[in-house]
Amino acid sequence: MALSYKARRRLALLVLLVGLPAYVVVAVTLVNWFDPQSRLAQFFIYVGLGLIWILPLRPVFLGVGQPDPEAKPDELPK
Repeated sequence: MALSYKARRRLALLVLLVGLPAYVVVAVTLVNWFDPQSRLAQFFIYVGLGLIWILPLRPVFLGVGQPDPEAKPDELPK
């Protein structure tokens, strides 16, 4: 079931305002829990965790910045 343009925009906003800060808290907690000694190891863990969150959510964000494809031409923003 494909989401409508408005639903994807709302879901993307919800993910960015609620989901991403929660994911950051979980990621920092996990890194502190394992306590890597090397700064380089910490860097790669944070980069990996920073990229992993977007993989399952990529379809939600695709095309959100574009004009609504289902809108009538007179409804498009100028």
